Amino acid sequence: MNINKIIGGVLLLVLVSCGSKNNGYISSATTDYEKAAYALLQQLLPDHQNQVVFKEAGAADGKDFFEISHIDGKVLIEGNNAIAFSSGLNWYLKNYCNAQISINNHQLQLPDQLPAVKIKQRVETPFDYRYFFNYCTYGYTMPWWNWERWEKMIDYMALMGVNMPLAMIGQEAVWQEVFTELGMSPEQIQDFFVGPAHLPWGWMGNIDGLGGPLPENWILQRKDLQKKILKRMRDLGMKPVLQAFTGHVPEALKTLYPSANIFQIEDWAGIPGTWFLDPTDSLFQKIGTTFIKKQTEIYGTDHLYDADCFIEVDPPSSDPKFLAEVSRNVYRSMANADPEATWVLQGWFFFFKKQFWTPERGRAFLGAIPKNKVIVLDLYGEKNPTWDKTEAFYGQPWVWNVICNEDQKVNMSGDLAVMQANFTAAYNSEINNNLKGIGVIPEGLGYNPVIQDFIFEKAWDQSVVDIDKWIADYATRRYGAENEKALAAWKGLLQTVYSRTRTMWSPLITTPRPIRFEGAKEDIRHQRATFKITEEDPYAWDYQPRQLAKAAALLLESADQLGHLDTYRFDLTNVYRELVSSLTHKFINELTAAYQERNTDRFEKAAAALQKMLLDLDDITGTNEHFLLGKWLQDAKSWATNEEEAAYYEWNARTIVTIWQPWKEGYLRDYAGKQWNGLFKGYYLPRWQLLIEHMRKALAEGNDIDPKKFDMEVRSMDYDWTRGHDEYPSAPTDDIVKVAKRISKEYESYFDW
Repeated sequence: MNINKIIGGVLLLVLVSCGSKNNGYISSATTDYEKAAYALLQQLLPDHQNQVVFKEAGAADGKDFFEISHIDGKVLIEGNNAIAFSSGLNWYLKNYCNAQISINNHQLQLPDQLPAVKIKQRVETPFDYRYFFNYCTYGYTMPWWNWERWEKMIDYMALMGVNMPLAMIGQEAVWQEVFTELGMSPEQIQDFFVGPAHLPWGWMGNIDGLGGPLPENWILQRKDLQKKILKRMRDLGMKPVLQAFTGHVPEALKTLYPSANIFQIEDWAGIPGTWFLDPTDSLFQKIGTTFIKKQTEIYGTDHLYDADCFIEVDPPSSDPKFLAEVSRNVYRSMANADPEATWVLQGWFFFFKKQFWTPERGRAFLGAIPKNKVIVLDLYGEKNPTWDKTEAFYGQPWVWNVICNEDQKVNMSGDLAVMQANFTAAYNSEINNNLKGIGVIPEGLGYNPVIQDFIFEKAWDQSVVDIDKWIADYATRRYGAENEKALAAWKGLLQTVYSRTRTMWSPLITTPRPIRFEGAKEDIRHQRATFKITEEDPYAWDYQPRQLAKAAALLLESADQLGHLDTYRFDLTNVYRELVSSLTHKFINELTAAYQERNTDRFEKAAAALQKMLLDLDDITGTNEHFLLGKWLQDAKSWATNEEEAAYYEWNARTIVTIWQPWKEGYLRDYAGKQWNGLFKGYYLPRWQLLIEHMRKALAEGNDIDPKKFDMEVRSMDYDWTRGHDEYPSAPTDDIVKVAKRISKEYESYFDW
């Protein structure tokens, strides 16, 4: 007789006899992990919660696992923690219900009775760690999230199998206590803190005071939010990564501790260098240990701490002995407060500053940390993996990741075939050595859900898949039906936007300027091959827009069957935004060519086409809540307790997505530019209209535009916009199917539809 069946049957009898339909399962769960999993189930599948049973079981080899079977008409999911339960539930929904869990919208059209599992299935992951988030995500995507939004994200992570999320919120409350104990005044502390959306770059030691001071209410609210986040993560079985001391300190500390070796590092992105305390200084141990202790008092600990001393700057010395002393002392400051501490270290600097980090220096730095007391995150696995250039991080444990998205660019990109090839190479080479995990470290989230689905699936199934078949299965689950045109559309997306590793920096949403595309190249962050406008290729884009146009048309033709689905409507918005955006180089090139040839008729037609494109992009993005500037601003102001705070949060929210640095002469302006409704019409269009007016006047007077004068005017315009309060829609204002049909008709000549 099957003992599992007996146990499961007894458990089911208990569950059925308990309380109300809504909380009976939770109250009768026998372990904390079961309770957490039932809470997730109740949120996700309220109409089917009585058809799923969770049962905790030990992992024989310490690896997370789940088993799925059927017992007495119920789906039984066994596993060693709530992450395993949740991952098993997601696996079941994908493979038995043709459903999809996704980062923005789920597709959960389920039958009244969940399908039976005829053969028991067991799945185990070889990875100890499944990592998620980037420091930048907390600035470009999540600065304004409330608890309701965070709860959905945490449940999504559990369903994906994430067990090692970066959890950075609420640090300022800890630092207040630490700095106060060190003798700093409230004013000195406030001068150090940066603005809400800029906090990640303060945490990473890139900036001081920019966008501050922080309202005290913000610090208190974020402290409360972090406690809720950490509780939910830990209830499910996650081990969140908290902060450790990197050496970054306020300049004011120099006055209080004049004998301490506090020095200014090199400038970052045109911003004066911040101040760092030498890790070999005795004060470093005092601050580092105090920070960990106070953080643990407030938030608890899972013994994982992130500390990145040199993200995008060189250390003050290249001496391997010094570098070894740095890492040794950084780790010691953690271990003095927490003997179980493990240092989680972003390996980005090994790539970004590869000229500095020679094997000798890298070996010295990592080798000085006790073996297995550090976990290195290889961030850029889809394009520039570092493990194979550092002897797999010189023998220390590491995690393979993809970035996929820089500064939350609103795009569709990510070469699935390359990702799989790079992952497979790392997995086959290192899984029996020191490869311990897999993860996703995007600077921004929300516009490429297929990437997260693809990578996190590898946590549970490392086999090499047929990408064409995988994308077809993905599309079927995404829409809950085998729609032939939708499947063909996704095949087209795979051959275009998802055959490029990263997207291009769009000149449409950066500071306007005349450009002839005759062989330009971009900088290190956005490398691409030489490109030019030709008769054969009138787009100069990094895929073939005509192919994307065919895919877009096929997706639109699926509207009668799929138009009611949130997943479909999001995809249709994203695809048509991407399609129209692909005309950027063509339209700017045409405007520039007409201007240079002094052809006023051609110039006016080109100017009208470019301005219409911006307005049409505003219309497209206005159809979906995930593309709205108004929603971003509304969420920012929701943290305010008075009008002054609301104005401050709005200013910070406007600044980070436009000029970035809050002054007219900023260096990072447009770096985090978004393709959002409201920005197209309210911010990008007026800038282009200003340039067009300068060009039009120059044509009329027989002169050339004055680039310095234009630059001063556009910078002033941008700066003033960040301090404005004009309203933008915070909810969709039109129907994407209707808008897409209009766009298809009006733009057919550009794509030979």
